[in-house]
Amino acid sequence: MNKVAVFGNAGGGKSSLSKQLSEITGLPLHILDKIQFQPGGIAIPHADYQRIHQSILETDQWIIDGFGSMDTLWVRLNAADTLIFIDLPLARHVWWVTKRLLTGYVQPPEGWPEQSPLIQSSMSSYRVLWLCHTRLTPRYRAYVEQARSSKRVHHLQSKRQISQFLDAIADEFGAETSA
Repeated sequence: MNKVAVFGNAGGGKSSLSKQLSEITGLPLHILDKIQFQPGGIAIPHADYQRIHQSILETDQWIIDGFGSMDTLWVRLNAADTLIFIDLPLARHVWWVTKRLLTGYVQPPEGWPEQSPLIQSSMSSYRVLWLCHTRLTPRYRAYVEQARSSKRVHHLQSKRQISQFLDAIADEFGAETSA
């Protein structure tokens, strides 16, 4: 486990899992939303994002959290030696996006750039939920099934499986979890 891609639909807990995984393993964490967007939620030029993304892929160790863009997604999944696909029921994703919106006024959401516009970013997450669920999730499922022969694959389908995964990794690395 040196190059880890954490992916799945919006509001699935990717950033929380990635942060804990980085703390357990010591692998450097790269949050794509914080790379793609400056404070205030302003997107950087796409060519700059692609260059930064590629430079991360060229390093020996990383955890990359998030979607990024379609042109970098499959490159990243192919480069990873470990895939962590968070594939929760759609209702859970909707609830966690809503919970993130409601609690975001008190504490900024995990993995978001500083001063991100909470309402605008949450509405974007709601728009993405159905599109990802109907278009990307089936492709993700097929990809992880095919990748099992050459990569370490963790297809997490419940909150309980996420906790069990973190506990197993903590045992493997001799660490404690906060899950």
